[in-house]
Amino acid sequence: MLRPPYQRYERLYVYHLDAVKLPPLTDPDLIGNWIEDDTPILFFHRPKEELIKELCRQHGCQVIYQADLDYADWEPGQTIEPFKVDNISVAPVWDAAEADIILDPSVIFGTGFHPSTRLCMETLIKYCRPPGTAPQSMLDLGTGTGLLAITGAHLGINKITTFDNNPLACEVTAKNVALNGYEQEIEINCADLRQEPLETRVDLVVANLHHTLLAGLFASPSFWQAKLYIVAGFNPAMEEQLLAALPPRRVKMIERRRHDRWCLWVLAPLAE
Repeated sequence: MLRPPYQRYERLYVYHLDAVKLPPLTDPDLIGNWIEDDTPILFFHRPKEELIKELCRQHGCQVIYQADLDYADWEPGQTIEPFKVDNISVAPVWDAAEADIILDPSVIFGTGFHPSTRLCMETLIKYCRPPGTAPQSMLDLGTGTGLLAITGAHLGINKITTFDNNPLACEVTAKNVALNGYEQEIEINCADLRQEPLETRVDLVVANLHHTLLAGLFASPSFWQAKLYIVAGFNPAMEEQLLAALPPRRVKMIERRRHDRWCLWVLAPLAE
């Protein structure tokens, strides 16, 4: 995340270690510690070779991979800049003069530039607007930066629960929720959906997740307790596997959308 004196991201210095766990770091140039498969990936604004050497010495670990890259290369082919979906404007904190939603994108997925996130945001807006009945409760699974949850709160959903298994994503979401003033509406949970019991008795579930995780959720009867589902994070080649994972005679397809090789489904449980 951005912390003083930093006001925007320019270069990223990335160190992927083979340590299972590291203690909290307080380095002033630290952007965050991304946990991937139980191993840390450290992001800094400046090179940190000496610090990394010391960490490796103290914890008996090694650098698996390191990189020095421009921030724009972290979101391939995209410059993080203000954009609008329908009539909702989103802007990064360093360019947020009159935006409806302000975002510290950090190095977390879900900035709104990936087609999957954009599809989710467009569809969320559609199903929160008349002529239908606007949802009052929502789950955001794989929240990333918190953009979809914040969009939901902006649209008037007053009870939103988010989940992500990446501690850095949860930190970034908490910051973005606070930046936009939705601490009362949005609850943040840092948890693995493969292990966490999930209460889905809500009006709307938004799940922008890896297709294998979606397939696992589809197979659980307890997942199908919400009124409506927006699911995304897969391409057409993955749809056959996901269709097979849907419980037979339990769920109907309301809508299928596609953008730039990425797909989204709107689903609803059938009345029993």
